[in-house]
Amino acid sequence: MSYANARDILPNEVLEIIQKYVDGEYIYIPRKEENKMAWGELTKSKEELKVRNDRIYKDYLEGISVQSLSKNYYLSPKTIQKIISKKRKYENTEGSI
Repeated sequence: MSYANARDILPNEVLEIIQKYVDGEYIYIPRKEENKMAWGELTKSKEELKVRNDRIYKDYLEGISVQSLSKNYYLSPKTIQKIISKKRKYENTEGSI
């Protein structure tokens, strides 16, 4: 998201209407519904986190402790537990289909 001066992009009459409601304040103008993108859609972040979490779960199943995983992946034990729980729940629902 980038900053733009309203004077540079809006017609003067539109600017004056907006100034009646918001004078000199910062406002966020959301995207149109059809232009919205899911988180991670423009980058590989979503896929990288999935790969990392799959690896954490695999390591856990191979016997590596939550404490060790926490140190290895620089995450809190609580975060490791959440990842394991989510993966376990996902596997249980996938297996029952």
